[in-house]
Amino acid sequence: MTGLDPSTLLTDLAAGSAPFALIARDGATVEVLTGDVVDVELLADIPLTDAEGVAREVLALVPYRQVRERGFVCHDDGAPLRCLVIGERVSVPRAEALASLPSSPVPLADAGFDISDEDYAAIVRRVIAEEIGRGEGANFVIRRDFVAGVDVDPRIAALTWFRALLEHEKGAYWTFAVVTADHIAVGASPEAHVSAQDGIVTMNPISGTFRHPAGGATADTLADFLRSTKETEELFMVVDEELKMMSAVCSDGGRITGPHLKEMSRLTHTEYMLRGSSDLDPRDILRETMFAPTVTGSPMQNACTVIARHETVPRGYYSGVAALFTPNGSTEGPTHDLDAPILIRTAYLVDGRLRVPVGATLVRHSDPDGEVGETHGKAAGVLGAIGAIPRDVPAAVEGADADAPATPRRPLAEDPAIAELLASRNDRLAPFWMNPQDPDGSGPFAGRTALVVDAEDRFTTMLAHQLRHLGLDTRIVHWSEASDDEIDAADLVVSGPGPGDPRDDSPRMSAMRHVVGRRTARRDPLLAVCLSHQILADSLGIELMPLDRPHQGLQKSVDVFGEDASIGFYNTFTARVNPGDRRGISYGGDAPVADLEIDVAADPTTGDVYALRGPAFASVQGHLESILSRDGMRTLERLIAHAI
Repeated sequence: MTGLDPSTLLTDLAAGSAPFALIARDGATVEVLTGDVVDVELLADIPLTDAEGVAREVLALVPYRQVRERGFVCHDDGAPLRCLVIGERVSVPRAEALASLPSSPVPLADAGFDISDEDYAAIVRRVIAEEIGRGEGANFVIRRDFVAGVDVDPRIAALTWFRALLEHEKGAYWTFAVVTADHIAVGASPEAHVSAQDGIVTMNPISGTFRHPAGGATADTLADFLRSTKETEELFMVVDEELKMMSAVCSDGGRITGPHLKEMSRLTHTEYMLRGSSDLDPRDILRETMFAPTVTGSPMQNACTVIARHETVPRGYYSGVAALFTPNGSTEGPTHDLDAPILIRTAYLVDGRLRVPVGATLVRHSDPDGEVGETHGKAAGVLGAIGAIPRDVPAAVEGADADAPATPRRPLAEDPAIAELLASRNDRLAPFWMNPQDPDGSGPFAGRTALVVDAEDRFTTMLAHQLRHLGLDTRIVHWSEASDDEIDAADLVVSGPGPGDPRDDSPRMSAMRHVVGRRTARRDPLLAVCLSHQILADSLGIELMPLDRPHQGLQKSVDVFGEDASIGFYNTFTARVNPGDRRGISYGGDAPVADLEIDVAADPTTGDVYALRGPAFASVQGHLESILSRDGMRTLERLIAHAI
């Protein structure tokens, strides 16, 4: 089957020059992959077949710069989309691999972060004030790099670090080393970004980082972390963002299960699993899901713009993926399965220089010093695991040799109090996304069409999925491509959400004003969501203003025309009326519906407008499609019923 000798395989790789990859996924074996390296420009160019059309296995390192394929901005460093076209594969038992791999520590020189703690804290403050505070998005991940010099043969360093990760880092989804002539990547990624097998797509959003205290994590210390509003909302926001991607690639939109704990050596994370059905080529699935919000932010397009503003150097492979495409023998549908972990918790070695990129997720109530500490914790997780810094001694073996195997303990997730805290998170979430979904077109609005205008927030993919469940034949169009003929032809237009200040005169805002104005002028049914709700309110003469504190990922219970509804909000700006204004209000704006009676659902204390309805239109400030909108489907159906 192979020309490789398993008994000397790893020793031969250390002494040779051929490219190779080591992957540990099942805990029992190490997959050793060898072959030829091919660099390509686009995901579609990944060579899944040979010249005769025969399927072959490929391992691809996908750099962050591939976001350009989706039209997003980035600092372009030219990092290649590197493919190892696998010619031979051998599985080596874990114990044999550990015995064969080098173990002498790799010394580091001139080690430290490329950005000081003070400068990184200043970046955090700017992002919160200038980006989140001005409506550019809900959360953003800004990274910095731990760097050091390495004066050891790079192949020996790679194998040494892989051995250390294999032995000391637990809970990783993939432990891996990818060694090519001019680039080495070694890591223990906790997070599967996307996989596709037998038509089932899985995504695994992980967020919230609990750094273990000295002596190890306990149920009490973990419980404090799980009660944190900041950590809980951070996870919910990334689940929302990945559900946008799932709704774009899966016919059934995606279902969430969890939450679960991801326990690692120095860190514990919280996670959900998302699953749905798709018949797309796995390269297309990968393109539509570039990249994980856990390492970029949301909404995705704006997150890339914010990263480019606040990170001064390119990301390389950080926040990209390692994608293994494996032939599945299928003659119908996709010919390859996909397994693609995120490239985080990874050390890169190029030209004698080690780089360990780490980032913190910045949200509206982030503490700059806390985010600095999070980057230290993540870097220490990698550096400790590869033996570059002292490893923590688990509480169960305190006083023992730090390199000795730890005494197994019961996973913290099995503690009844921890399990209850985790399960209680789902009490807040929308049942729609937690139950099986299979739209059959028989909903209350069956036979009607809907056009969703995307204002650069892929919440529209989730909205479209909900509209299909309500029976509407639904299509999404980007704001720059929405023609008047399309706008006029749809039975219902949903003018979508998006980032930014609704008062500015950018082409995007002008286009969304045109959509809202044209539908209201013609008395054609319109539902306006979030940004478009604000644009509609402005056209009615209702004042717009920034909130004192952004409502990014905030769940609120509000009165929507006589019914209480639990809804998720992602807004920095608000329309505001005099407190108490609710029904029968006439506004003198420039819209054709001015001076008609408009129903207003507003906060009785602040006057913040949560929803509007008038002749053939309705609007809502919140995101009814969000997992935070427990009453989202019911409210969506009510507002559409009014509009049409």
